[in-house]
Amino acid sequence: MDLLLTHGYYLEEDPTEKHPYPPLGILYLSSHLKQCDIGVEVFDTTFSRPSEFDRLVVTRRPPIVGISGNLRTRPNVLEMTRMAKDQGAIVVLGGPEPYSYRQEYLARGADVVVSGEGELTLEELIPHLLEHGPRNLENIRGIAFQAPNGRIVETSPRPPLSDLDAQPFPDRNAIDIPRYLEAWRRERGKGAVSLITSRGCSYQCSWCSHSVFGFTHRRRSPQNVADEVESIVEEFQPEMLWYADDVFTVHHRWIYEYAGELEKRGLRVPFEAISREDRLNDEIIRTLADMGCFRLWVGAESGSQRMLDAMKRRTNASRMREVIGLLQGHGIEAGTFIMLGYEGETQDDIAETVDYLKVAAPDEYLTTVAYPIKGTEYYRQVADRVVSPTSWEEGSDRDLTVAGRRSQLFYRFAIRWLVNEVALSRDQGYGVRGRARRIVLFINAALGRLGMFCTRHQVEPKRGHPQPLPSSSAEPIAAPPPSPPQS
Repeated sequence: MDLLLTHGYYLEEDPTEKHPYPPLGILYLSSHLKQCDIGVEVFDTTFSRPSEFDRLVVTRRPPIVGISGNLRTRPNVLEMTRMAKDQGAIVVLGGPEPYSYRQEYLARGADVVVSGEGELTLEELIPHLLEHGPRNLENIRGIAFQAPNGRIVETSPRPPLSDLDAQPFPDRNAIDIPRYLEAWRRERGKGAVSLITSRGCSYQCSWCSHSVFGFTHRRRSPQNVADEVESIVEEFQPEMLWYADDVFTVHHRWIYEYAGELEKRGLRVPFEAISREDRLNDEIIRTLADMGCFRLWVGAESGSQRMLDAMKRRTNASRMREVIGLLQGHGIEAGTFIMLGYEGETQDDIAETVDYLKVAAPDEYLTTVAYPIKGTEYYRQVADRVVSPTSWEEGSDRDLTVAGRRSQLFYRFAIRWLVNEVALSRDQGYGVRGRARRIVLFINAALGRLGMFCTRHQVEPKRGHPQPLPSSSAEPIAAPPPSPPQS
């Protein structure tokens, strides 16, 4: 084994998650590196325990351990880094979070932190580390490391992959996909396999992280994606697919061509995906329904156009209602996401969001309170007021709040009002039980409103743990110019 690839997500530590997703990122890395004759093993932490990772690195002693980190996994990634270093391994970190906090991770034991997509970087980096160790890294693009004098060195960015069709499919056989299917069937009644048809998102939403794929949008060919779907169906027999693209319907012509390719092959697997209001119309929605789409998540975020403009969403709050109606009219369940607490939000904006949900009546919606993710425009806007209730090592960006914003208690009351007010608007309340249920909803909604009133002047305090700001010790290195894209 040249490289052990893993990630820091343990399902048993996440009581809110009932249907986990395979780590596609490291599965793509695994298949790419194996194609380059690099010996790779994958340790999937999802259904494992930290002690199993510890036992593996002690018994197998991999020379290099690559760990993918995201917003949920920082404490685990740090502990796994420590354990791997104790066994003499070189530790390489990548994924959505580490490069944003490269100085912090390097100070805590990581040897190299990878920026953006990892395939081409690791293809060059792993042989170098096996031969030379973590030395003389200046000419490897897309990484950060700590120089012998203690300075953080950042090499020039590596261009993203230009031909996604040339990439092998994710190395799903490296992990226990049937166990993921079982988890989905147990909780949702349908086993799902996830895949992506594109990389990157060109939209500029201010709170959204683009740390891995950037603001480009690169799409696989319809034929290539259909080939992957065929292989998934043949090998795993899922009841549904989850298209994990940021915006599945961003390219309309591609959707029509892909629908035709699936029809030509007799493939109609039920699926769900994510899209945007401005990339949906009646013809696209009809095509999705014909393809087998049974649920589409549309990012509403707010019912207030003022807030959508502040977030740089480039979507229309009023048209969201029309889009949800179109989806439901074609037999597709409409899900949506709601974000409260974004910078500048008022109680009137929250009321507009409640009214939107009552009128639009999506089948499902998920709520969150905005948190600033390092590297986003939102984080830069509020950087001098970002605080965390925990130390950096113990927490994540999901824990971050903004000093001077309304308190977390206020937003708990706001969500209580929103959820019960929307449910009350939908509940017909027939019979004794129905009337009793409506009374409970009414009381809970009223208590939410009362709580908002009582806490309207409470704001998040400045005390807490301030988050790391960009360090002036970073030393950019000019690497050789990028090679021309491969055709």
